[in-house]
Amino acid sequence: MATPVASSPSASSSPITPVLPTYARADISFERGEGAWLITPTGERYLDFGAGVAVNALGHAHPKLIAALTEQAHKVWHVSNLYEVEGQKALAQKLIDLTFADTVFFANSGAEALEASIKMARKYHAASGHPERFELITFEGAFHGRTLATIAAGGQQKYLDGFGPATPGFVQVALNDIAAVKAALTDATAGFLIEPVQGEGGIREASKEFIRQLRALADEHGLLLIFDEVQSGVGRTGHLYAYQDLGIEPDILATAKGLGGGFPVGACLATAEAAKGMTPGTHGSTFGGNPLAMAVGKAVLDEVSQPSFLENVRRVSGRLSQGLTMIADEYPGVIESVRGRGLMLGLKCIVPNTDIQKALMGKGLLTVAAGDNVVRLLPPLIITEDEAADAVSRIEAVCADIAAQLADKKEA
Repeated sequence: MATPVASSPSASSSPITPVLPTYARADISFERGEGAWLITPTGERYLDFGAGVAVNALGHAHPKLIAALTEQAHKVWHVSNLYEVEGQKALAQKLIDLTFADTVFFANSGAEALEASIKMARKYHAASGHPERFELITFEGAFHGRTLATIAAGGQQKYLDGFGPATPGFVQVALNDIAAVKAALTDATAGFLIEPVQGEGGIREASKEFIRQLRALADEHGLLLIFDEVQSGVGRTGHLYAYQDLGIEPDILATAKGLGGGFPVGACLATAEAAKGMTPGTHGSTFGGNPLAMAVGKAVLDEVSQPSFLENVRRVSGRLSQGLTMIADEYPGVIESVRGRGLMLGLKCIVPNTDIQKALMGKGLLTVAAGDNVVRLLPPLIITEDEAADAVSRIEAVCADIAAQLADKKEA
């Protein structure tokens, strides 16, 4: 008699898509892009105020990025970090010249940049003779990535559920509550990990005073201050990095998204002191810092770091914020308030944010939902004042439609 064969996961009869179904995707695709616009295969044009979730800093098909990528593609694509990569030296030096940093580690994503930052903080204390200092204090509502360590750092249950015990080493406290931070300090504390502006959390800002108090606590107790500027960095707030408008400097900073303008690039920036434990063999990446990524990243930074470019971001964002505030004032039953800085803005909604996001797509405007019932507006940094005004008009039309629907329901 034959022995029954136990069923395996691969024998499941449940249907599954060729691409793992971990995304709730909109039923739309795009064939090409031009600046701040995306075009479908049938020619429909959408004003892109999502920018690939704050990634396409220079919009779509930017000629300087195309030139940089094409030129490098004709040379060498990948050699690994077994050898010197000249493009890494050039981009690292550019970042060092423009920021607080003394050294840079290149990765492929924001989550990887955060992993490097977390490891660096722990290694710093181990190298200083205090391996017991491995915990980072993080903040409620944060989002730091999708790896096991970064979901633990964010502390949001919806991202932790089903993945077993959370990776140890993270303690969450309320944002902008310095008393809670002080109460959380222990002999195991290694430092603080914070987004100056929470993106996924709903465009919630850390106050300048709170950030300065964190810096003072870090200095007082020999701790490290780590900034997650994966979303807020590379000109998004009107400054190259958000910390540069806060009057302090971090010890470590994670950056990604806009740094590659659409090409996968991440980086961990650090002072020489913070990085002292990161010796050969302590960390690495096969693809991190590959020549293609470095060429594109350098081209992005050459553009975004220009004072005139950042001034234009601040000018356009001022116009955009003004228009959005007027909409919130006119439709208080739809929009509660406008949040954020630069071109990292959020509409705190009264009605479900997903309803507004869907309605805006119907008007040809792409946005991104966030926590705390917020719709994020993250356009390419190259948008014009006319394009900002166009977006405001579309948002106003949606709010007018929703307000009318609410009025009809009330009367009924």
